[in-house]
Amino acid sequence: MAEKVTIARPYAEAAFSLALGAGALEAWSQALERLAALVTLDEVRTVLLDPKVDDDSKARVLLELAGADQPLPEAVQNFVRLLVQNDRVLLLPEIHALFVARKNDHEGVAVAKVTSAFPLDDAARERLKQDLEAHFKKKLQLEVTVDPDLIGGVRVQVGDEVIDASVRGKLANLAAALKI
Repeated sequence: MAEKVTIARPYAEAAFSLALGAGALEAWSQALERLAALVTLDEVRTVLLDPKVDDDSKARVLLELAGADQPLPEAVQNFVRLLVQNDRVLLLPEIHALFVARKNDHEGVAVAKVTSAFPLDDAARERLKQDLEAHFKKKLQLEVTVDPDLIGGVRVQVGDEVIDASVRGKLANLAAALKI
């Protein structure tokens, strides 16, 4: 995994620089997200890995699929062609993840990984987001997962900081205190 990220990083940085220069960070982010999802599909991977299929055909197939609903910017299309020519197109999921991290950093947005014991409705998510943004003093993008093992409450991770307000966390703290 680390090797893939290391190889993907210069491509993600180049994509970010192009997108920033064109004032098209969101368009690039959405395009890379679609492309990253496509290369994870078995049917698409089969075509991309087939040595009998030439690079132009691989790029054309990928670009047609990705641009089916919404056309991709010309610069993104050229970027995909470059990835195909350099045999790096399967790194699109890593490139997308690095691009989003760089975009979030540029925009002052941090990712808050929220684990909840129960599903959160939209109102609860928004309230939690506002409270967390006030606590961390920055804009947050929530990534919410459900883990019934928490019993109740939530666990939040923003960068290296963790807030464990779950029942499981409180029980673990209580158990540790009683062993003293």
